[in-house]
Amino acid sequence: MKSIKPRRMVKILERKGFRFVRQKGSHRLYRKGDLRVTVPIHNKDLKLGTLQNILRQTGVNKEEL
Repeated sequence: MKSIKPRRMVKILERKGFRFVRQKGSHRLYRKGDLRVTVPIHNKDLKLGTLQNILRQTGVNKEEL
């Protein structure tokens, strides 16, 4: 799986109905109902493990990237 930029992940989450809750430092918290996910906002690609964790938490498919 290829990694992506954090801002692209944010756009995908927002399309899926996740809403921005707050930001602390370089980490943003998004929420949809009882689901919540933290996205680190950096200029680099998301690390593979971080990306996989976000996908698992949110139910976003790899094909949607």
